[in-house]
Amino acid sequence: MSKSRVPIRSIERTIIVCRGHRVILDADLAAIYGVSTKRLNEQVRRNHDRFPADFCFQLTIREWKSVQGIRSQTATLEKGRGRHRKYRPFVFTEHGAIMAANVLNSMRAVHTSVFVVRAFIKMRRMLTDNKELARRLTQLENELKKRLDVHETAIVGILQRIMDLIDPPPGPEPTRKQIGF
Repeated sequence: MSKSRVPIRSIERTIIVCRGHRVILDADLAAIYGVSTKRLNEQVRRNHDRFPADFCFQLTIREWKSVQGIRSQTATLEKGRGRHRKYRPFVFTEHGAIMAANVLNSMRAVHTSVFVVRAFIKMRRMLTDNKELARRLTQLENELKKRLDVHETAIVGILQRIMDLIDPPPGPEPTRKQIGF
């Protein structure tokens, strides 16, 4: 194994959700694999047939602005040549990240791709666990509502009886004796 391991936790922080997919930005993936973003994107363009839309896609301007707002709270650009992006970034799904390691052909990329895949798997597992928890909570809530309906009906019945004791409903009027024949 390579000495320069990237902790799964630091990879998890770079994974975002975009268009319903968990993805990682090209700059983050390039940093993890130890190559420049330019080199990563160059290899993606050269091997475009290996990166279908469900592996890799370019962000729209709106998505990119949204991601920038999430990732950084600074509104100023750093000075110097090459310090900011000219082009919208690509993002890679789990499968795209694996494919990127294959086209980069560096040992670090091959070894690190295992950690990237594990981070995606861990996030998928967490999401599945959360869905199961939400399903169970909904089920519990429905059970409690059913129980409350039964209890509420009983309580309303008891209150009605108490009200009848305090203020009894008017009974039938007594029959009057007829006067006369």
